[in-house]
Amino acid sequence: MKKKCPKCRGTGSVVVDYKDCDSCGGTGYQDSFDVGNHFKGVNSNAKAKFDLGADQDIPCEVCHGKGQIEVFEECPNCHGSGQINVCNDCGKPISEKYDLCRDCHTKRKEDRMKRDKIREMENEVKDVYVLDSLCQMRDMDKDRLYKGRVTRVEKYGAFVTLNNNVWGLMRGDISNYKVGDDVIVFITAIKSRERKIDLAPAYVKNYNIVKQTKSIPRTIISDLEEKMGKLVRVDGEVLQVQQTSGPTIFTITDESNITWVAAFDEAGVRAYPDIDVGDAVEVLGEVNQHGGKPQIESQSISKLEGEKKAKLQDLIEDALNKRAEPDDVDFLVKSDVLNRLKPKMREAAQKIRRAILDGRSILLRHHNDADGICSGVAMEKAIVPLVEQVNPSNDAQYYYFKRSPSKAPFYELEDVVKDLSFALEDKERHGQKLPLIVLLDNGSTEEDIVALMQAKIYDVEVVVIDHHSPGDLITKEEKDGEIVGGTVAVDEYVDTHVNPYLVGGDSQLTAGALATEVAHIINPEIKDLIKHLPAIAALGDHAECGEVYQYLELAAEKGFTKEHLAKIAECVDFEAYFLRFMNGRGIMDTILAVDNIDKHEKMIDALYKEYLKRVDTQLKAAIPNIEKTHFENGIYFNMIDVEKYAHKFTFPAPGKTCGFVHDSVVQALGEDKPIITLGHGPDFGVIRATDAVNERFGFSVNNIVPKLAEMIPSAGIDGGGHECAGSIKYIEGLGEEVLSEFVNEIRNMSEL
Repeated sequence: MKKKCPKCRGTGSVVVDYKDCDSCGGTGYQDSFDVGNHFKGVNSNAKAKFDLGADQDIPCEVCHGKGQIEVFEECPNCHGSGQINVCNDCGKPISEKYDLCRDCHTKRKEDRMKRDKIREMENEVKDVYVLDSLCQMRDMDKDRLYKGRVTRVEKYGAFVTLNNNVWGLMRGDISNYKVGDDVIVFITAIKSRERKIDLAPAYVKNYNIVKQTKSIPRTIISDLEEKMGKLVRVDGEVLQVQQTSGPTIFTITDESNITWVAAFDEAGVRAYPDIDVGDAVEVLGEVNQHGGKPQIESQSISKLEGEKKAKLQDLIEDALNKRAEPDDVDFLVKSDVLNRLKPKMREAAQKIRRAILDGRSILLRHHNDADGICSGVAMEKAIVPLVEQVNPSNDAQYYYFKRSPSKAPFYELEDVVKDLSFALEDKERHGQKLPLIVLLDNGSTEEDIVALMQAKIYDVEVVVIDHHSPGDLITKEEKDGEIVGGTVAVDEYVDTHVNPYLVGGDSQLTAGALATEVAHIINPEIKDLIKHLPAIAALGDHAECGEVYQYLELAAEKGFTKEHLAKIAECVDFEAYFLRFMNGRGIMDTILAVDNIDKHEKMIDALYKEYLKRVDTQLKAAIPNIEKTHFENGIYFNMIDVEKYAHKFTFPAPGKTCGFVHDSVVQALGEDKPIITLGHGPDFGVIRATDAVNERFGFSVNNIVPKLAEMIPSAGIDGGGHECAGSIKYIEGLGEEVLSEFVNEIRNMSEL
């Protein structure tokens, strides 16, 4: 800062000596001075008042009568500038380069550091601890800040409750506090003998809330039986949250098992609303029994975050993956196709076992015929015991497993809409995870893709076990000249796909056989219970291959003849017609001889008699009206309008009627003949053919349906199935054109 030089007073020079005035010669007066000249223009009377003629001593104008004048030199203090640089704070002269002197600079630096420290302390984010319900006075730490609530105010202080076990007296100015206020405090004294704590308010702007929990060793869920009536800590993942009219029930899993945790705030009011499915949590509570199973009556439930959460989830993930890994069991029969499919079949089994351990429900869809129902029942017998073993609820099999038949041999939009609607509703109402969908005897074809796309939009996991032709292989892996793996169009939308076509097999290895083998891998203990089901599925689907004969031998070990197995298959189809979209659990168990064995023979006798009666009635109406043609290429073509020449709304349905008509023709002509039968209605057709047509002419329902769709695009043609059995749909108005082109295609086929 600049100011006047105190030495020269801003003039820039100082007096260093004196000398005689050159003007007056040191006298101090002028030699002469004409005063009159100074009165020019003044009148005579005025001049007379002054004695202008007298001699006067006139001071020297230069030295002002002193006789000496000052000798100046440049001010050494300011070097002639008239200004000096001084400290901005204390005014002490300093070098031109600085604004502050050394002392003031040091003082300013210290002051700035003090202010920064105060500001830093004000902005510092501190940890403020909240005690869980189990903490006691001995768990308190004097170096920590705590959050509590004012519960009473007196003249001498305010009582602050930190939890149900710990409270203290906050002294000092309490005029701004009232009952119910949350307050942050620090401990000034802990008086253990008197069981008193003195507190003081802590003024903190920024802070983190930290849960202080009582240190209790972790108990795994499988050990809860041994801790009955004791306080435990369980770390796990939330599988389900269900609000009852009383407490909120959390289903928790860890690496060992699943249990329930009951939490209560108010009747019917959701406890811990911030905790949801998938959260990693720490539960503290007492172990009691509910419905004969251990249940924890919680005292606190808190989320685990960061490293604790990651470690727990890794622990659970590794343990569940290990538990989900199926045993390495042998197949029920010897089969090269099954051996090539084994990795995929084990993968399917692992996904199903993992879903059970994850507490996800399993939604099983199967075609509503003998093959599909055998598939579904085999899987049901494997899955339900594991569900009941893992889940504590006595009704676990109804919550976590559902088997539903499908009318069509593919996953229809109608089916997926129902499945997703129920799944999303269960998630919303009961806090359940989205299910694992298992498709049996359907799910492989391009007709399934639209429904599967909807399921994948919601990230629903899908496993397919099917034997329908999935279309051309997009990719193919070969080893020693054999196909050992491949992918098809539907694989983009499913997580695991088991199908013999993917490894060079065909539809003769039925879905019932594949599903039974996977069920055996999932739960080896049910082997003897279900080992006859593949034989029933094969006879119901008219399958013939080396594996079928081995399955017939397995069934014979249980006392089932081929004739009786065929009756079972026919009774399954008969009963399925009347069950429609119900799974028939119990009834189908009796028919398939997997339960209620004492009632099995009576059930088969009763159903089979009625079955034969209704089939005979239908054939009497249908057979006389078959249009039979023997084409020049050697194919025997049979056509019947099942809408006109078959009884409606009864068994057998049009599709089955076509099968029975076809069987009657084959019986008359011989299985070695190339025979095709078409049963049609106004907007549909059902196709059956002998293997000879496929072998000699390359006939396949899955080839002819797309070809017709391309030829008549306006007919809205859709359909498919196996090579020698399937269906076709079309617009009723173009039905005659579609059927005519179908007949032409058969007529013009040539032998390979």
